[in-house]
Amino acid sequence: MTALPPQRRSFGRRVAIVAAVAVALAGCAIPAKLQHPTLRDDVPLAGLEAPARAGWPDAEWWRQYNDPQLDDLIARAMKGSPDLAQAMSRVASAQQSIRVAAAQAGLSVNGSAQVNRQRMSEHGLIPTRFLGFTWYNQADLGIQADYDFDWWGKKRSAIESAIDQAHAAEAQRSAAALTIQNAVADTYFGWLADQARIDLARQQVETQNQFTRVTDLRVRQGVDLPDDAQKARAQQAAAREMLVALESSAKIRQAALASLLGIAPADMPALQPRPLPAIDGGLPSNVGVDLIARRPDIAASRWQIEAALKQTDLARAQFFPDISISAMAGLSSIDLDKLFNASSRVFALTPALHLPIFNSGLLQANFRASKAQLDAAVAQYNSTVLSAARDVSVQSLTAQQLAARSKEQAVQIAANERLLTNAQARARQGVRDIRESLGAKGQLLQQRDDALTLQAQALSTDLSLIKALGGGYRMPDSVATTSSDAPASSTSSPSSSGAADHERH
Repeated sequence: MTALPPQRRSFGRRVAIVAAVAVALAGCAIPAKLQHPTLRDDVPLAGLEAPARAGWPDAEWWRQYNDPQLDDLIARAMKGSPDLAQAMSRVASAQQSIRVAAAQAGLSVNGSAQVNRQRMSEHGLIPTRFLGFTWYNQADLGIQADYDFDWWGKKRSAIESAIDQAHAAEAQRSAAALTIQNAVADTYFGWLADQARIDLARQQVETQNQFTRVTDLRVRQGVDLPDDAQKARAQQAAAREMLVALESSAKIRQAALASLLGIAPADMPALQPRPLPAIDGGLPSNVGVDLIARRPDIAASRWQIEAALKQTDLARAQFFPDISISAMAGLSSIDLDKLFNASSRVFALTPALHLPIFNSGLLQANFRASKAQLDAAVAQYNSTVLSAARDVSVQSLTAQQLAARSKEQAVQIAANERLLTNAQARARQGVRDIRESLGAKGQLLQQRDDALTLQAQALSTDLSLIKALGGGYRMPDSVATTSSDAPASSTSSPSSSGAADHERH
């Protein structure tokens, strides 16, 4: 091997000494690397007594209601919802950010070609009479390559942060999809409940019409006072008002469904009334431990922490010097005819070192800002976990309350059915007039309407509980199994295939 000339050896030693001194100077003010923050690994649900549920909701949880109309509505919503399209655009933007960060970390190669014609001053530093010409052409043709050595992990931290942001955007997309699916199901079941209550309201109107006719006849015969007729008309108007309110509610729900599907109300598919489905509430046995891995909003918060932690690594790496190398090769000539001669070739190799020495505390401020963002992400995560616990608790307890009320409501309905049967028997025997049976029928219809309202509330609560349980989402194992007191590596999940690890809605 040929030994380097003394001049080159001396230059290399000087560069090494300068680099060592630069690192030593920078190291005096470099903050310590932040460790992964401690995160809670369970949800505070101890003491919550609730019926057991057979497993967690499925990814397509709405199919448990066995309603083809609902399946079709949710499929349409997943294709046409503007809210979901907006969430998808955030995912696409985050994925492009990964490509941008990766491209910035790679080798940069640029080509250039230029021709310049210039007149020189006759009274310049070198008078043109000595050169023998006033005008000249300068032609340059070359290629330049630049590469930054990522010895301190600046580029790597930026890429990993972008990957974690993409995971967070994907989890947020799943949360948006769950919200839309839940809203479609809740609005649709509300419409079914309105249709059932409209049928009862029409029966109630007919009953009150009949009651008013009987009362008017008795008033004309002088058996009853005129006030009795006014009371009957007031009850008749109240029944008609309820019918109008329910019909309006059904129309509003159809318009809301159209908005969720991203279509005009006139383009809504025809919906047929159906009985409300039965529900099977309750909580999974391991809800307190597994809920963190089942909620997309918690997963998004967790990925935000990972991204913020990588940003602190990036801010810390800014304290270290940048080392880069540039290489240039090309052709240059003031005589266009000689541009492609071998004697016109030019070469350059430029290693460079850039050291932050004084920047008025900018690096320290950036690092403290990134640390504050990490603290904010941790606080947001803890708040999201507590919010999840509150959601599960409230919906579970509400479901139990509605179930207990429904049982008592069933007892009232059974009692009113017996009262109606007895009143009708007495009317047939001529013991009492028909008003007694009409009143009993009106009371029974009201009780059935109340029962339908409770059933609709219970169904809505069941939907809210499914949403509170995550609706079939499952956090990727790469982040779900990350120890809360050890650094997590987001690079274990590929940026492109990470979305496939999510339960898609």
